[in-house]
Amino acid sequence: MLLVRAARGRVLVRRGLQLVRTLATSAVWRGNWQGQTFSALGRQRSGCCCCWNGLSGMTAKRFCSDEEDVYEVELDPEPVPDVWPHVPVIALRRAPSFPLFMDIIELRNPLVMDLVRSKIMQGEPYVGLFLKRVHDSEEELVASLDEIYQVGTFGLIEKIQDSSEMLRLMVVGQRRIRITGQLEPPKTTPAAPESVLIAVVENVQTPAYETTEELTAIRLEMIRTLQDLTKANAVYKKTLRQVLHHCQRVVDNPVHLCDLAAVLSVSGPEELQKVLEETDVPKRMMQSLLVLKTDLEAIKLESKIQREVEENLEKHHRRTILREQLKIVKRELGLQLDDKEAIVAKYRAKLQDKVVPENIGQLIDGQLGRLRTIECSCQEFNLIRNYLDWLTALPWGVSSTDNLCMEHASEILDHDHYGMEDVKRRILEFVAVSALRGSTQGRILCFHGPPGVGKTSIAKSIARALNRKYFRFSVGGLTDVAEIKGHRRSYVGALPGKVIHCLRTTNTENPLVLIDEVDKIGKGHQGNPCAALLELFDSEQSASFLDNFLDVPIDLSRVLFICTANWIDRIPEPLRDRMEMIEVAGYVPEEKLFIARQYLVPQSMGDCGLSPQQFSITESALQLLIHRYCREAGVRHLRQQIEKIIRKVALQLVRRQCTSCHVNADNLCTFLGGQTFATDRLYERTPPGVALALAMGGSSLYIETTRQATHKPPTADVSGTLHITGSLGAVMQESAQIALTVARNFMHQRHPGNHYLQLENIHLHVPDGAVPKDDPSAGVTIVTAFVSLATNRCVRDNLAMTGEISLRGKVLPVTGIKQKAIAARRSGINCVILPADNRRDFEELPEFITAGLEVHFAANYEDVYKIAFDEPKKNEHSPREPLVKPSSLDA
Repeated sequence: MLLVRAARGRVLVRRGLQLVRTLATSAVWRGNWQGQTFSALGRQRSGCCCCWNGLSGMTAKRFCSDEEDVYEVELDPEPVPDVWPHVPVIALRRAPSFPLFMDIIELRNPLVMDLVRSKIMQGEPYVGLFLKRVHDSEEELVASLDEIYQVGTFGLIEKIQDSSEMLRLMVVGQRRIRITGQLEPPKTTPAAPESVLIAVVENVQTPAYETTEELTAIRLEMIRTLQDLTKANAVYKKTLRQVLHHCQRVVDNPVHLCDLAAVLSVSGPEELQKVLEETDVPKRMMQSLLVLKTDLEAIKLESKIQREVEENLEKHHRRTILREQLKIVKRELGLQLDDKEAIVAKYRAKLQDKVVPENIGQLIDGQLGRLRTIECSCQEFNLIRNYLDWLTALPWGVSSTDNLCMEHASEILDHDHYGMEDVKRRILEFVAVSALRGSTQGRILCFHGPPGVGKTSIAKSIARALNRKYFRFSVGGLTDVAEIKGHRRSYVGALPGKVIHCLRTTNTENPLVLIDEVDKIGKGHQGNPCAALLELFDSEQSASFLDNFLDVPIDLSRVLFICTANWIDRIPEPLRDRMEMIEVAGYVPEEKLFIARQYLVPQSMGDCGLSPQQFSITESALQLLIHRYCREAGVRHLRQQIEKIIRKVALQLVRRQCTSCHVNADNLCTFLGGQTFATDRLYERTPPGVALALAMGGSSLYIETTRQATHKPPTADVSGTLHITGSLGAVMQESAQIALTVARNFMHQRHPGNHYLQLENIHLHVPDGAVPKDDPSAGVTIVTAFVSLATNRCVRDNLAMTGEISLRGKVLPVTGIKQKAIAARRSGINCVILPADNRRDFEELPEFITAGLEVHFAANYEDVYKIAFDEPKKNEHSPREPLVKPSSLDA
């Protein structure tokens, strides 16, 4: 039921549009009030429209659909009151509203929608439009007045479209208003806690202004800017036409012209709000002009960018058309083939000068035939092209001519490297055998030795001496077998292995391939790379190496493989069996001095841009550098120290602190700081319980033993213990246990009454505890240290020894005799004890290494004892009193 009554000249609809939606009767209500008629027609099932001609000039239309009903109410214009203090608050997010201009506002909050409906039914179609300070919030309710700007626009609702979920309003701004307070909503209107629905407002008065020449100039400039905007952008022109449809003379009023500029602008909400809040008309016009100028510059920049993009697209499109036309003309004249035929011709041209095996040629022909029958857009087309790219890029039958001249190879090896006689001799043997046979076959050499001795650089010299292409890859830390064997073509992004990459890069069938750090190869869940190297290094299998990607046999028999390693015991035994091991020992000080003078100093000077007139270093300075700063087996650290000196000299020259620099032994410490090795040895005179060992890798190790003090006296039923420190590996710890047993048996035979080693707790330590050590060649040295501690006798001065000890006292041979002899000379040792089985290894050493060394060869520990304790020393400790078991004293 619809209740209508007249109050204060307006229609008051108590229950609003919600009750109108439920009207289902076909009755017609007619009432007259001031000559206006209200009619209600019932719902028509077959139609789509029902009309209400309401009081106060209200016309409503109802649109029916299967989902919901939409009501559109149009209010006839009425005089707007000059003062209206209470208005519902409508929060705007994107831009403020301005007087005389229309806005379309959509409301979805139920509280705001109910408030607007009730106001319309009460004949008060007025709202306050205020801009929110936070533009990202979608909330329509205003929790406090601080969330919105205080200056807004008083709006008149001219048209409303109502649905169950949304209320769309067409609002026309009337004047500027300012919020002065908050009004509680009526009790009939439910309100959310902490929300502002109705605000108390007042009109914002515009001060009077004079139409001066400056104001007129600003107005004309705004009009010209608007004209430029409409010319530059058609959207502005269309929008301006719509805005001025009912306000043709708005440009004559400066106040309305400012609002028009703000309505058309795409500037930010803050700038437009400043225009709305400004009351001084000249200032407002300047702000509006600035907004228009900013939009004009942005449109000009956008037009420029768009014009450049269009020119580029047009140029690209023109080139594409011309290119396609050129292809058609060439194809008609027979000057160019189709795309597929051109691809096939390219592959044929790549194989023209190569000797392709018959099975490979048949495979390539089959793949080319498949390529012709597959569309270019098919994925398999690209897979076949990738496969053919690799097959045709391999050097089938292409090889470099080996230079088998002995004099040429010897000259290059001697020029690039000093020393390394074993390596040079082996390469010359390879050249000699190849010269006699008339052909070369691939070999697998492995250079092993300490870091920095030139294992990698010698491989480049070998490649240059043999006139072969050089390729290097490292397998240190490699855990994926596909890096060597390649991926299967069924995988996405599959590629061949490193060996196929090598052949494609060098474009020869007989390159020199350096496989670096072979002792540091890893093993993971993706296979064991060592197993792939077994096939690569096998002379029988390398002639038909099968890569997973190519899946065809590749002949690698002519490839010369060279490997490098630091520790051969870390290389798997099957892999080590397939390689020819060549030891690259460290350098003695004389060799280091020659290398530094002939190679390192000139090369570092050239790298830093110094001439001989600007820098020089004496031989005494190089000797001091070698003995006190660089005692390692190689020369890498020596080169780094020389480069450090030259860099500091270059800094002094650039700063003009000097014109030249001469480095000698006296001023060397000013460039490098304090000496790293202040003394040659840890002990100038060896105390009891200490012996010097020559370890693997060219280093010397002190073996220290001492008695562990205890408050309890030794007893016959408790045996002494051995405590080991110094980061010793499992092999060296076993050597210490064996050495203790040998020392106890030796003391029992030579000194039956001395039970020191059996009863006392002994601590064995090897200095430099942070460095891991694991070497069986220190066995005889550990026995000597135990015997020296038990007898309280000092080992002979300047004596070092090496050799593995057996449980029966035999001295077993060891490896690395050259490095150990070099380590003895580096430490200032003049007497060395070696195993008897290593006599031949020592005799093969160059004379400059063995010169000045007193060498003794021992077959068992009795021989070692006679040499280590041959004669009493001056100021020597007195022999230890025999330590007798307590049980024998009681007897």
